[in-house]
Amino acid sequence: MRKPDFDNILKILKREKPSRPTLFEFFLNHEFYLKLADPGVSATEEGGRVLQINAYKNAGYDYVTMIGSDFHFPSEEVSRIHSKSLNDGAMITDEKSFLNYKWPDPESVDNTRFDRLAPYLTDGMKFMVHGPNGVLENAINLVGYDNICIMAYEEPELLDNIFTNIGERLVRYYDIHAANPLVGACISNDDWGFNTQTMLSPEQMRRYVFPWHKKIVDIAHKHNKPVILHSCGNMRDIIGDFIELGYDAKHSYEDNIMPVEEAYDLYSDHFAILGGIDVDFICRETPQNIKKRCEQMLAKAEAKGAYALGTGNSVPHYVPFENYMAMIECSRI
Repeated sequence: MRKPDFDNILKILKREKPSRPTLFEFFLNHEFYLKLADPGVSATEEGGRVLQINAYKNAGYDYVTMIGSDFHFPSEEVSRIHSKSLNDGAMITDEKSFLNYKWPDPESVDNTRFDRLAPYLTDGMKFMVHGPNGVLENAINLVGYDNICIMAYEEPELLDNIFTNIGERLVRYYDIHAANPLVGACISNDDWGFNTQTMLSPEQMRRYVFPWHKKIVDIAHKHNKPVILHSCGNMRDIIGDFIELGYDAKHSYEDNIMPVEEAYDLYSDHFAILGGIDVDFICRETPQNIKKRCEQMLAKAEAKGAYALGTGNSVPHYVPFENYMAMIECSRI
């Protein structure tokens, strides 16, 4: 087992070359955490967070991702099995429901989670704090996707106010946690698009979404913490906007949108490229083919750096464990 060293992932986020191949993953799944953690590590303590810390350490990551507190935007429960409708559970549909919604306060919750968990961190590890979803995702949860599309034309000022109330609170959330020395970087997790385009038009993204992401980037940088965007979807029409926002790195790539190898060639001079080994590829291919692609990707980035090895999105429960292991073993030298 190699010793964690956050400086490796930090160098990548600065678009530099790390001292060794380095892993990045937004999250795995509970079954994998149980497989990777040491025997006897609690699966229930702190809501399973100790288990996650131990599993990330044993897998070879230099950090562990974690939400900073119980702060979130309450919304109606929606029915789901492995997916959910983007229209169910809307709580804000007009001015009256907007005024009646009880907006949460990120300062009114217990913000000591990282301090409580510090004894479980191995020397060299840090936390990467992520959000309770992002600016656009929370708007969709509260308003409904179809309703947002209609509201953008019929009540744009109301939609402005909704995004403002979400954005201000997320900025404060990151301000609180980026100030903690146990936190080494921030992840702004907000899915922006489908396979073919953004969720909203580029003009609407620029009006409602991007100003708040700019503030999140700025608040992380104020605390000298790099910040990563985790976003699914096709960003072809807004890639210039994304670069201007100042994110240090981007995570989430799909072969049917743009293979990570192509993204690295095009964008690694502008931001670090994290993960990108397509989840479908990891599910369907043999361990031998997975190793081959991962080794080739690491070789591509060897001279310049600015790349960490991992999946294109995350590691859901249906990924074969031996295929996941084939990927991460490529980083062990």
